[in-house]
Amino acid sequence: MLYQLDDNDLSFPPIKLALTEPNGLLAFGGDLSIERLKNAYQQGIFPWYSSQDPLMWWSPNPRAIIPIDTLKINRTLRKFIKKSPYRITLNQQFAEVIDLCADAPFRKDGTWIVDEMQTAYIALHQRGLAHSIEVWQDHQDENNNHHSKLVGGLYGVAINGFFSGESMFYTQPNASKCALVALAKLLSEINIDFIDCQLLNPFLADMGAIEVSRDEFTLMKDTALSVIVPNNFWDPKTLSLC
Repeated sequence: MLYQLDDNDLSFPPIKLALTEPNGLLAFGGDLSIERLKNAYQQGIFPWYSSQDPLMWWSPNPRAIIPIDTLKINRTLRKFIKKSPYRITLNQQFAEVIDLCADAPFRKDGTWIVDEMQTAYIALHQRGLAHSIEVWQDHQDENNNHHSKLVGGLYGVAINGFFSGESMFYTQPNASKCALVALAKLLSEINIDFIDCQLLNPFLADMGAIEVSRDEFTLMKDTALSVIVPNNFWDPKTLSLC
């Protein structure tokens, strides 16, 4: 049985009622209001749908996470990071990052980051609940004018110490990997030990993502939700990779 959300009620059915096929589909309907999205993420539920589908809500089992202490930085990536070819920032171009994620060159099957999704997450960002990591490539032209180009990044939702990654993009080598490394380093500074990745894919697996049961994920999520971050933690700034 698939639950239909009430437009006037922000509640969700218990996540244990999510379908096994398709894995994790819990409900449809409702809206992408700030309060509904916040309520969803606090329960480990997220929206995922394409333009021709109804608004659908998911809580998959198993769940993909990256334990920060086992994030895989192989020898090639480590050497690349030491060269410091990129500049990494936090929360300086959220709208541009989500737009580039929606139109990422490697996406061949359309995007689930539809216009209303972008609008909703920009509103979350303005409320301090969604954040972006930006990867910049700096260069000088023949007139010695300085230019910066956004070549990679990611965004996600953060409630207290719980960070749920939504999407990433890159147009230059290793740019999205650098964004992920920077995010992991940032979260480790307040003793957060995992990043929620929602669903496993080959890229995330190469970076150390694993699958855990929904029950185990829920315990980890609730622990992270209890961590109160410093007031200035998500302020725009430059991030380091080392």
